[in-house]
Amino acid sequence: MNDTALSQDTINAAVWGACDTFRGTVEPGIYKDYVLTMLFLKYISDVWQDHYDRYKQEHGDHPELIEELLKNERFVLPPSANFYALHATRHQPGNGERIDKALHAIEEANLTKLRDVFQDISFNSAKLGDEAQKNDILRHLLEDFAKPSLNLGERRVGNLDVIGNAYEFLIKNFASTSGKKAGEFYTPPEVSQLMARLMTPQAGDEICDPTCGSGSLLMKCGQLIRAQTGSRKYALYGQEAIGSTWALAKMNMFLHAEDNHRIEWGDTLRNPKLLDGQGQLKHFDIVVANPPFSLEKWGHEAAGNDPHKRFRRGLPPRTKGDYAFVLHMVETMKAGTGRMAVVVPHGVLFRGAAEGKIRQKLIEENLLDVVIGLPEKLFYGTGIPAAVLVLRKNRTDDKVLFIDASRAYQDGKNQNLLRAEDLDTIVATVDARQSIAKYAHLASPAEISGNDFNLNIPRYVDTFEEAVAIDLMAVREERLRLKAELAVLEEKMAGYLRELGYE
Repeated sequence: MNDTALSQDTINAAVWGACDTFRGTVEPGIYKDYVLTMLFLKYISDVWQDHYDRYKQEHGDHPELIEELLKNERFVLPPSANFYALHATRHQPGNGERIDKALHAIEEANLTKLRDVFQDISFNSAKLGDEAQKNDILRHLLEDFAKPSLNLGERRVGNLDVIGNAYEFLIKNFASTSGKKAGEFYTPPEVSQLMARLMTPQAGDEICDPTCGSGSLLMKCGQLIRAQTGSRKYALYGQEAIGSTWALAKMNMFLHAEDNHRIEWGDTLRNPKLLDGQGQLKHFDIVVANPPFSLEKWGHEAAGNDPHKRFRRGLPPRTKGDYAFVLHMVETMKAGTGRMAVVVPHGVLFRGAAEGKIRQKLIEENLLDVVIGLPEKLFYGTGIPAAVLVLRKNRTDDKVLFIDASRAYQDGKNQNLLRAEDLDTIVATVDARQSIAKYAHLASPAEISGNDFNLNIPRYVDTFEEAVAIDLMAVREERLRLKAELAVLEEKMAGYLRELGYE
């Protein structure tokens, strides 16, 4: 086996190159699931093979011992379900059926971890074309992942996160190239990083994302705890409505070695599944989310009879579910340590009627802590600017900090980017909790009430730049000077023309 160390860029380029098999034949919104699932299968196969080779070298005379040792792997891999077994038969008909059977066998052998993870994807689907085209595509896909550059054994990778990062790289690229459909389940890493830092996650925290998508926001919180404390003593919880995206989140967690997680499949608003032993909503130290913006069909018809009383502050509008997600998150914060960060469209800050009444109650209960305006074009699938709301239980004051960070970013052609210095400035401003001219304002309850609980950021942060006064006499003098210079030039030009015989 090749033991040459792999770099992150090498893995990313090789995996992205494997996507060429589908391009022009299958829509990216469809083939992303196949590529990402194959990456997962290839990784666990290579790690299993790596360990098998080592055990054979150490205990070659004791095959029974090797078999027992392999039962203790993070993932049990039946021989027929190994990537290389599928690769060996790639020229035979039935690639789709064989891959589906392999995934089913892996799920059966690892039920506590992978139950139902592969049920929403079929390599034998007609989405990949007729039988001949499908078989050919899958043969190429197996060959792409069998290349030496995609040998993902531990002796080459060295760090499990390298594979997880490749997974995130793929998800990000699918989101950026496939528009809204692929971007629905992906929060840009800089925004996730900002929200994680705002929450200051600690060892022992229980962290939840009720609309977790591929799980990137949850994992940013976990990574921050590990980086700052070295501890893995925390738990990640999530719920995702789309089956294929839920499967991506599960695989993503395992690829990042986040084994202490609970990710549920279902609609958070209609059927919340993160419950305690008494069937009540489970509470968390940290709740973070980037919910769908202004979701039209969010479950308004049943919300009035919600058994968890999440909408006791008011029923959000039938065609805008933004506050439905906010209210769900508020109800799941722990009484003592609970804090939350949520991405919302700007309309959430100022729309009236039912939303205005809900907003007023959240402010009067002293839950709202910070309002941060973000730049436009940060999120895939939409160019509109968004805001981050930070809410906390047991606040130490009753003021709300407004930050206008809408002008601090790296300009991209299609997608803008929050830079490290932009994140540092936002976090430092939140920590200092003081007004900064044209950037931040610490508003009192009376000031917010005087604005009828409208949280539109320009009402609090004045970014108006006064125009520089124009000295008309100086402009007149400059005009006369230029006019005199032009007259001299005209006279010279006339002389040159006369010398050349032109009148």
